[in-house]
Amino acid sequence: MNAAAARFLSPSEAARQLGISAKALRLYEERGLIAPGRTPAGWRAYGAAEMARCAEIVELRALGLSVGEVARILSGDAVMLDRVLAAHEATLEARIRHCGDSITRVRRLRTDLGGGKMPATRDVIGAVRTRPAVGVAFDLPWPWGGERFELRDIKPLNYIVGPLGSGKTRLAQRLAEALPEASFVGLDRTADGGAPVRARLDADPAHNARVEASLAVLRAGGAMDSTALTTLLAAIEACDGAILVIDMLEQGLDAASQEAMIAFLRRRGPEARPLFFLTRSNAILDLDAVGDDEAIILCPANHSRPICVTPVPGAPGYEAVATCLASPEVRARTEGMMAWRPS
Repeated sequence: MNAAAARFLSPSEAARQLGISAKALRLYEERGLIAPGRTPAGWRAYGAAEMARCAEIVELRALGLSVGEVARILSGDAVMLDRVLAAHEATLEARIRHCGDSITRVRRLRTDLGGGKMPATRDVIGAVRTRPAVGVAFDLPWPWGGERFELRDIKPLNYIVGPLGSGKTRLAQRLAEALPEASFVGLDRTADGGAPVRARLDADPAHNARVEASLAVLRAGGAMDSTALTTLLAAIEACDGAILVIDMLEQGLDAASQEAMIAFLRRRGPEARPLFFLTRSNAILDLDAVGDDEAIILCPANHSRPICVTPVPGAPGYEAVATCLASPEVRARTEGMMAWRPS
């Protein structure tokens, strides 16, 4: 390879250097965020300028932004950037408050130690833990064989993934039963055109105001108004403190609304209650954008015990998760269909 060619990377090399997948690079190109060069043979080639642009996109995505929001910021949309910075500022302030509380507890323990008083172990754990731990353990329902399932230190965002017939809905319902003060949000949330939900919102002005405020944020992020979006937000913005387990988060939402919704959920802040949701959409579960405060639970096709999957290519379960996901357009065409192969 000559010196000029050596300055350019193939899609796989560029993706590896950036820590993302080649599929993500193709998505950025399809959305007009990047324009890689071409070799004389027509292959994509990433030079220094393209790699610098890609690095910016990766860093912005790490803030929890959707691809659409990244595109608007890179195009100079000041309103979008201000909204994103305001949300990030609120998250940082919440972390500062939490750290301040932790520092106060640690100082109190040290004062007790200086006075000859040994603190209880639970007080020490509570003082040094970065986030209150939420855990759950239960025996798995059918189609499993009653194996024990445990989740420790539950994340703010938890994806439940699996092929059709894998039992993921039953797992979600069992989670809602086992988690403290949890609630299952089923696909019937849009029944009767969402009229029951609309009636509850009309009867609770404070709840309605929270939903309208969130709708405004989502619209700014590219979401389209719909009954599905309103009923979903009504559950998320309820002030009952319940942990939500949501069946098919993407139900009834177009691609732009799905991207805006997951970006919105990522910016809720560290003090937000955990959310569990089923999904088979790669707009909701973008494996290249999963952060430290997110977890993926895979229900395997063979009904072996569900596992937590690390979103890193080559990790156990990663390929199985990837094959469960499809674009919103494909998901809309194949809704409810199950693959079949003649024997």
